[in-house]
Amino acid sequence: MILNSRYKIKIPDNIELLYSPKTNLMVVIGKLGKKTLKCTNKIFFYPNLKLIEITHELVDLKVNRSKNKKAYQGTSLALLKQTFLEVSLIVFKKLRLVGIGYKVFIEKFVNNQFLILKLGYSHNIYFKIPNNIKIECLKSDKIFISGFSYTEVTQVASTLKAYKFPEIYKGKGILYENEKLLLKEGKKI
Repeated sequence: MILNSRYKIKIPDNIELLYSPKTNLMVVIGKLGKKTLKCTNKIFFYPNLKLIEITHELVDLKVNRSKNKKAYQGTSLALLKQTFLEVSLIVFKKLRLVGIGYKVFIEKFVNNQFLILKLGYSHNIYFKIPNNIKIECLKSDKIFISGFSYTEVTQVASTLKAYKFPEIYKGKGILYENEKLLLKEGKKI
């Protein structure tokens, strides 16, 4: 019995899925690896149709009295889609440094790699690159961040961006590759 079409997801051909109804645990296997996902909602799995349906019923009875059942249902659907992407594609972010003298390069100390940022401060900023994230400096003002986990890649990108947010008058700072700034006009005499 298929209920609401909004909370259904079709399993792609290149992904294999293992599901345990007792523990509500799902293992997603793709060409880049496998990930486990603990679901908060009850799930109907139709292997012959290659279809998953997420119900509004929650597994935890304490939370089941909650008014936000739809929110849990939508979150479970989004996490499942994100897991499908993580096991089938490499996630990446591109950053660019805008400003005179802003540079970035990678140095290796002992067993760790550090990203060294020159951002106009009186000191350099050293950022330790996590082991499961790959960072490349294509030019002295471009950073390419890639990995298998969407949350880790976006977290590293936002941490690097926080070192020098783009200012709104000249547009100098660290920006995403496709980010556009609307510059403010300065004071007039």
